[in-house]
Amino acid sequence: MTALPLPSAAHHRTPEELAAFLPELHAAPKDSGTLKLIVRRPAVGEREVLDVGRLDPACGMEGDNWADRGSSRSPDGGPHPDMQLNVMSHPMVAFLAGDPALEPLAGDQLYLDLDLSHDNLPAGTRLLFGDPDAPGAVIEVTEQPHAGCKKFVARFGAEAMRFVNGKVGRPLRLRGLNARVVLAGPIHAGDVVTVRRPLT
Repeated sequence: MTALPLPSAAHHRTPEELAAFLPELHAAPKDSGTLKLIVRRPAVGEREVLDVGRLDPACGMEGDNWADRGSSRSPDGGPHPDMQLNVMSHPMVAFLAGDPALEPLAGDQLYLDLDLSHDNLPAGTRLLFGDPDAPGAVIEVTEQPHAGCKKFVARFGAEAMRFVNGKVGRPLRLRGLNARVVLAGPIHAGDVVTVRRPLT
């Protein structure tokens, strides 16, 4: 378990650097990606980077504090069932952080090398971890938007926030997406992530 370090403002990405990184983001895999990083949040301001995590429909990620977090989007102010997991592009967070030790600062639990865009992963898409014929766990992309907060600005800069939530970044879901667990099971750093889109 580690307390959160803070990157220097001198290392925040400039608009020009962010724009120049877009081709790499557009090149993300579409149908089969990789789980690059698993982060559990046992308490506010704490992160645990895991080699193996366990997902469960009742609690999201075991040992994570999602169930203790209220949401203004829930009728009763409790934890929102469609916001159990925050998923972010690993290439995006790696570029913003500039140092692997700082990547967990983004606050998400799962970081994928995968195209997270609305076009590629419409709500209802399922992501299968491990063997697609016998996955360790399965999550489903939900309608709930994931836009970040002032902590993201403090850690990665105002330009980064404008970029991930701007006219280019929002359709690509560069800040990430929300998901819920539909099949309990283990996940491992390095797992293949297979996309199963809803039938239309």
